[in-house]
Amino acid sequence: MSPSRPKIMAAAVVCATAVAGVWFATGTASAGAISGTLYRDPDTPVARWLQANPSDSRSTVIRDRIASQPASRWFANFNVSTIRNEVSSYVGAANAAGQIPVLTLYGITNRDCGGASSGGAPDLTQYQNWINNAAQGLGGRTAVIVLEPDSIALLTCLNSSEIAARNQALRTATRTLKAANPNAKVYLDAGHSTWNSAAEQASRLAAAGVADADGFYTNVSNFNPTTAEAAFGRSLISALNGRGITGKRQVIDTSRNGGASGDWCGDDNTDRRIGQYPTVNTGDANIDGYLWVKPPGEADGCRYTAGSFQPDLAYSLASSATNPPPSSPTPGTSSSASSSPSSSPSSSPSGSPPVIGSCAATYRTTSSWQGGFQGEVTVRAGGSGTANGWTVTWTLASGQSINQVWGGVLTVSGSTATVRNADWNGRLPADGSTQFGLIGSGSAGTPVLTCTGR
Repeated sequence: MSPSRPKIMAAAVVCATAVAGVWFATGTASAGAISGTLYRDPDTPVARWLQANPSDSRSTVIRDRIASQPASRWFANFNVSTIRNEVSSYVGAANAAGQIPVLTLYGITNRDCGGASSGGAPDLTQYQNWINNAAQGLGGRTAVIVLEPDSIALLTCLNSSEIAARNQALRTATRTLKAANPNAKVYLDAGHSTWNSAAEQASRLAAAGVADADGFYTNVSNFNPTTAEAAFGRSLISALNGRGITGKRQVIDTSRNGGASGDWCGDDNTDRRIGQYPTVNTGDANIDGYLWVKPPGEADGCRYTAGSFQPDLAYSLASSATNPPPSSPTPGTSSSASSSPSSSPSSSPSGSPPVIGSCAATYRTTSSWQGGFQGEVTVRAGGSGTANGWTVTWTLASGQSINQVWGGVLTVSGSTATVRNADWNGRLPADGSTQFGLIGSGSAGTPVLTCTGR
């Protein structure tokens, strides 16, 4: 499972709204238990890529078919001290827009059974603290919560006592979230239609406290057709009803299920396509939403780092899609590749140094915890741009190491860390910029960066 930092539009569309050349669906629900418009976050990896690469030949397709659509925000960095503000900021922005935020909470202990998206809370006590703080940031309006992908369908790494403890943690988390915001819609992990049987999955959902939730979600980060997932959902609802658990509904991740199904990893499969566009207007009383839980273009962790945005994956998903975007711009509305989603992504850190030579780089810490940190580096080109790429170097502090980089290629020699551009973000136009992210061990500090253009 890959976090995002990391799966639509039913046939009936009430209207469409154009903002800065980007179109997205609006309307109210005709089925299910949610009514309103899903929130399109302007500060996403795909939006930042578009801002940094306005002349890329892929940008128009990626913008019109992916960045224009609402997708879930993944909260996957375990930091008890910051999660409340992170959730509150995101939910507050959605509330200000009069739209419904979708949050994927992904921090449970031993998540992904040590796979490509391993991590999460060190133990379940700290996990509950994290959930408690997240709940305090939810506000009081409608919010959709996708709680802990893989936490119920994937149990192979846990023994019986660990499964019981996880079930208790999920029950408590659901009750905590619902108590903090009674309007929150909480859904639990039901895997997908080609994983566990409906009877088995219903038993697991019951043990994990689905009775207190609004329902379950399926197909997160997967590729099974919507029709198969809906049929699986009906079987699950029937099995839950047989256990005396009634009134539960389904949400389906349709971000990547418009093409081939099969193997779980989408990094290497070229016959993947975006599916139905995000909406709560499903036309099915059992289904509360078709959501893009896994943001299209974010990797699974096979060929690329889990959760990193990869434009080649995004372009493949979007360009091969057979379903057009919900609407097309009206005559006279710009659709050039230089258009970007409304509300520009977060600006570069204040006090950025002037570009001397071909490029400059600035660093900011985006998250920190005991023994580690996550950071972001903005590379800005000078007036001549970078024709063949860029390289950023700095000296690691004592006890510090860099464990993971996305948006660039890392090498370490002694105490010197070097990040060179990825194959898609090396050529920067005059005064253009791009970003790469990193995760490190030790104290974050404030590194002195040197940028060299090529």
